[in-house]
Amino acid sequence: MMVGMEMLRRLQAERPLVFWLVLLVGFWVAFRLLIFVAELILGPFGLPGWAPLALVLVGLVVVARRQDSR
Repeated sequence: MMVGMEMLRRLQAERPLVFWLVLLVGFWVAFRLLIFVAELILGPFGLPGWAPLALVLVGLVVVARRQDSR
């Protein structure tokens, strides 16, 4: 795991544009994956289309608040 972190730090120092592009794409893919999983879980309940997005956002807020309280 440390090898990956060192590679990212080196990429950030040597090619910051590529680093931020990789970071942006990584966050986008992770967010889409969370939305997909939430749709799979909430799909059978017949909830509106915005429900998976709301579930993911509420989950992210809960995680952020827990980390803030530490």
